[in-house]
Amino acid sequence: MHWIEAIILGIIQGLTEFLPVSSSGHLELAKAFFNIDAEQDLTLTVVVHGATVLSTCVVFFSEITGLIKNSFSFKFNYSQKYLLKIFISMIPVFILGLFFKDAISSFFGGNIKFIGFMLIITGCCLISTYFFKASLQTDINWLDAFIIGIAQAIAVLPGISRSGITISTGLILGNKREEVAKFSFLMVIIPVIGANLLELKYISDLSHPGTDISIYFTAFVAAFLSGMFACKWMIKLVKKGNLLYFSIYCFLIGLFTIFFA
Repeated sequence: MHWIEAIILGIIQGLTEFLPVSSSGHLELAKAFFNIDAEQDLTLTVVVHGATVLSTCVVFFSEITGLIKNSFSFKFNYSQKYLLKIFISMIPVFILGLFFKDAISSFFGGNIKFIGFMLIITGCCLISTYFFKASLQTDINWLDAFIIGIAQAIAVLPGISRSGITISTGLILGNKREEVAKFSFLMVIIPVIGANLLELKYISDLSHPGTDISIYFTAFVAAFLSGMFACKWMIKLVKKGNLLYFSIYCFLIGLFTIFFA
């Protein structure tokens, strides 16, 4: 893998992790195009996902530190309730990763046509939000947190946008746009960190003699910077309700992928 490929893949991950077009689907398409081998594939995935988690933490630094700081209280307060809702949202993806890991991995074998169909489903999820009016509800309730968590679990399939399906689900349930966007980005931090820590023991590419660490560092920086931009941009887009263009894009790229796989 060359450094130009690393930059492109890092930017793809950074943008598509937050924009509702499926980071996993686009990464699979890009890896197939660049013919990246399985070992580099795993290493790169861990590196760029770590970068986008870090970008989320930077963008929401004040919110995260505030929640953690205020959670140390003997009185059940808003921060404790919010963090508990995030943990509730993680239950479906935890169950999926614990009992169905091999089944999930089978979808990441370069099945490009399958990714195309999943991108079309993502487009349908995004366009469905136009049939629901924005709500003034500011707090995501307990049941909504769990249902949004189920949506996140479905997004393990390549081509299903995690941000797209979780934000769409939250809006359909009647939650406020800005609140749904923030919850969607915060709820993924722990699952991604946990998944990456589990994958670290399988990474040996970085320890090989002659491995150019700068290539992975380049991918990390590209994913981090593009992730920060996309995260801030996505929050603004959700506030305005401008998701139609992304649904059109998912339909087009999905159809293109299916017909030219």
